[in-house]
Amino acid sequence: MKLLLVRHAAAMPRGTPGVPDDERPLTSEGKAEFRVAARGLARIADRPDVLLTSPLPRARVTAEIVARAFKRIEPRIEPAVAHDSVDGIVAALKTHPLDGTVAVVGHEPALSALIARLLGVSAHGRLAFEKGGAALVDLPDGPSAGGRLIWFLAPRILRILAPEAKTPTYGRRPPGAASRAGPSRVPKGH
Repeated sequence: MKLLLVRHAAAMPRGTPGVPDDERPLTSEGKAEFRVAARGLARIADRPDVLLTSPLPRARVTAEIVARAFKRIEPRIEPAVAHDSVDGIVAALKTHPLDGTVAVVGHEPALSALIARLLGVSAHGRLAFEKGGAALVDLPDGPSAGGRLIWFLAPRILRILAPEAKTPTYGRRPPGAASRAGPSRVPKGH
């Protein structure tokens, strides 16, 4: 089994007046940035056979963005992903075939705890997911046995990997680019 873990994109801050924690939506900027990151994710990862998501709005919308980037996949709500229960997530993963790829869109600290458990790392050695970050873990014997980390990427790296991603140069030529006017010539002796 390959396990693709994705933390939800940037959401409205915890403690926002009038917005319960479980109902916090993604910010407009969080959605826009993650759309680009999801294109990068789809470029480097195989399309998952299953896309599981927490039922909380910030994860559901993130999963919908992932689904659009990979095409032909629908997110499925998995209640165990909404809570900090690593055992619940592992139990949900066990219901899927070992020869497939399962994607899980969820929250911290559950994702860090899950990856630590799968890699046999102590709680102190956890890899902390940034909002919109992702990891791919190879689980050759399934989620009950140990795994191997294939990659762990911050969202900014995923955005760089997006097919249409272009780094703005703000009027400067990228290194190695020729000027439209051709090379500058300095007269000898100056």
